[in-house]
Amino acid sequence: MTFSYETLTSERCEEINKTLENKDALDVLKWAYGLFGDNLIYACSFGAEGMVLTDLISRVRPDARIVFLDTHLHFKETYEVIERVKVKYPKLRIQMKEPALSVQEQAEQYGSELWKIDPDLCCKLRKIQPLEEVMAGTVAWLSGLRREQSPTRVNTQFVNIDRRFRSIKICPLIYWKWEEVWSYIKLYQLPYNELHDKGYPSIGCKHCTLPVEDGSDSRAGRWSGTGKTECGLHQ
Repeated sequence: MTFSYETLTSERCEEINKTLENKDALDVLKWAYGLFGDNLIYACSFGAEGMVLTDLISRVRPDARIVFLDTHLHFKETYEVIERVKVKYPKLRIQMKEPALSVQEQAEQYGSELWKIDPDLCCKLRKIQPLEEVMAGTVAWLSGLRREQSPTRVNTQFVNIDRRFRSIKICPLIYWKWEEVWSYIKLYQLPYNELHDKGYPSIGCKHCTLPVEDGSDSRAGRWSGTGKTECGLHQ
């Protein structure tokens, strides 16, 4: 069985999700890599969910393709954890995908601190367009989305028709709880971003990410005070 964005109907997608309904994340990954192989790429931010999914992927496909959208605006701790991941999983093919414009070039064209003036445009230039380039010619991609992360993600399925990137988005961790993510990280002693220990449940670019209070929405620290909740990759 093979299919693509062009051939996957909503009805067929629903059928597939029913067959995967009682499967765990590892089973979903085995199914996905068995079907798509190198036409499946993982877009990873190397947050807590990213570490779990990277470890699970390594058990199924040790040389999997992973892309990190390197905006050049990330925390130093994020780059540090990526280096630790490279050491722990040396066979993984990790691509650091950069935007067309440097931060300085972006400032010259659109004004300094575009993330304050027009955060949607900043995300488009530094994250969405680079992923579009990566996705060209790729049938499907993996994401670490979980349903409990935010109200915008509660309806995420294992297999989703991604109209934004004209692709198939596969999300093996949709049923995982935050506590389960950390239990897995501790059980297998996985490297993780040290900012998680400082009140950052969700970590993006340094200018658009703040720590959150205990009990708050895990994404409350992203673009705080702007009304923006997503960078656009999952809309």
